[in-house]
Amino acid sequence: MTFADPNAHAPVQQSARDIGDAWSKMVARRRLYTGLGLVILLVAFVASVRFADESNAGHFFERLPHLFDFLSWLIPKDWNDVWRALFDIASPTQKTGEEYNFAEGRVYVWGNFYIPEYFHLMIITINVALVSTIIGFVFAVPLSFLVARNVAPSNPLRIAAKRLTELLRAFPEIVIAGLFSAILSIGPVAAIIAVSLHTIGALGKLFYEVVENIDMKPDEGMKAVGASWSERVRFAALPQVMPNFVSYALLRLEINVRASTIIGAVGGGGIGEELKLSISRGFGAKTMALVLLLFITIVAVDQFSAWLRRRLVGEHAFLLQH
Repeated sequence: MTFADPNAHAPVQQSARDIGDAWSKMVARRRLYTGLGLVILLVAFVASVRFADESNAGHFFERLPHLFDFLSWLIPKDWNDVWRALFDIASPTQKTGEEYNFAEGRVYVWGNFYIPEYFHLMIITINVALVSTIIGFVFAVPLSFLVARNVAPSNPLRIAAKRLTELLRAFPEIVIAGLFSAILSIGPVAAIIAVSLHTIGALGKLFYEVVENIDMKPDEGMKAVGASWSERVRFAALPQVMPNFVSYALLRLEINVRASTIIGAVGGGGIGEELKLSISRGFGAKTMALVLLLFITIVAVDQFSAWLRRRLVGEHAFLLQH
């Protein structure tokens, strides 16, 4: 008969205790480092704010109580003027001037039928975003297959194409638009070029990451029967990634609507330019009408693109898989 050694589990218990102690020390060390980092960040933030306040002629903290004064200037005296400005309805008041010339912005299409000025500007902004998204999609699709490591035809070409996508998305759209506005003069053309270039770079990155995660078995089968690189991309890779490509393109359309609005403020045309002028001149009714129209448009575009993505990709892609 053999008897169990009562000290047999002692090394195991000691090892578990050591692991627990090491884990506790590591957690305490991380918490200490996190706390020190937050303290340093807070000190740096306070110091930078104090420096900015001393450097600012208006003194930030002294002017802080007046933060909402500017917003109060934009509150319309008559809230009905917001709807009149939105639909180009003449103001019943006897006041003259650019602040109340709502009816003068009408864009007549046929006879007495007209499109309200702000709706016309919003259409221009949406067109800029739509055209830019289409151009970006057309160029980003082939570029992504050149960048993807698993399907790229050659490594030097892959590196060059990847650097190109990084360069295109390195600069914000507003910077590119400012450059092309100086070259081509102000207008939607400069905005389309700026948004398109940034869209190519952004979609190119998203697309090639999708391509790098495809199932390579269809590609191997195509390669085994002697298919060319373009045939392998067309028949083996593209059918797998196209739903995600379309989904990302629709998401980018939503972003481009906002970008086109911002670019309008620097001469890109559309509703952004009118919004900038309205705010700078303190036209309360017009500003509120533009903000309202912009908000409704962005919500509508978001909802439409989400609905279209579900229709194209499939409802199952948005559900949690168990």
